[in-house]
Amino acid sequence: MMRLMIFENAEQVYQSGLAYIQQHQSFPLVVDLAQLENGNTLSLAVLVQWLRQTPEAKGLQFKAVPEKMMKIIQACHLQDDLQLIA
Repeated sequence: MMRLMIFENAEQVYQSGLAYIQQHQSFPLVVDLAQLENGNTLSLAVLVQWLRQTPEAKGLQFKAVPEKMMKIIQACHLQDDLQLIA
């Protein structure tokens, strides 16, 4: 879903993911980041915004987080706020 995110398409990616989240009533949903090519702070911001749209902001689990994205998550001290799974 988030192969390449740049500033110009961030809103489109966010809206697409939000629509997907809103179709579900059973949580948590797993977001597989294995195909994420451009893990940056913009990508992380979209993930956090999606998370905020779930029940109690705990309805997403993030799987296969690329190393670069993991470093950004750690630098932002979000590793305890995001549910990261292997």
